[in-house]
Amino acid sequence: MDWLKLVQREGAIAVIRSAHLELGQQMATAVAQGGMHLIEITWNSDRAAELIQHLRQELPHCTIGAGTLLTLADVQAAIAAGAQFLFTPHVNPRLIQAAQSQQIPMVAGALSPTEIVMAWQAGATCVKVFPVQAVGGVSYIQALQGPLGQIPLVPTGGVTVANAPDFLAAGAIAVGLSGSLFPAAAIRSGQWEAITTQARQLVQTIRSAP
Repeated sequence: MDWLKLVQREGAIAVIRSAHLELGQQMATAVAQGGMHLIEITWNSDRAAELIQHLRQELPHCTIGAGTLLTLADVQAAIAAGAQFLFTPHVNPRLIQAAQSQQIPMVAGALSPTEIVMAWQAGATCVKVFPVQAVGGVSYIQALQGPLGQIPLVPTGGVTVANAPDFLAAGAIAVGLSGSLFPAAAIRSGQWEAITTQARQLVQTIRSAP
């Protein structure tokens, strides 16, 4: 399926940053059981490449990507590990081109209108608006629609299960969630069913939104 159509259909990406490989596996399994199919593993997670390879096998119905990619070496290693989409926290045309050359979707991180346009013109498949909550959240995404409505935006950083539908209604193609989806207390105590329930609630809320 076309990447943009897939992202638009799913509406949300689970962002996993894990200090232990086994925890990362449990986090991914929990949200997948809740119906989320787009899972990003941050490159500063424990053994990120190994985790991506494992999840590609264990969750074949999900699309597994890599995030927090800072260098060309990071991008190349993530692609070699089998990442199906890539996120960077910044705009770097070399990294975008490296992903393009392998036909891997690249979501480049930007914040200001200038950076968003630069990322788009450099060939980013979508643009990650980060950290969105720090600059106005939903109202910022809404304000960008007038001049930049043709650019598919994926806000992250302050997106929660509660406000995710508001971001989509404001014009975002999808949202990325981390802390809200994976509360530290739930992870510490291994409450995986609670995380599954929260993921399911998010999926249902997004699907029932107009």
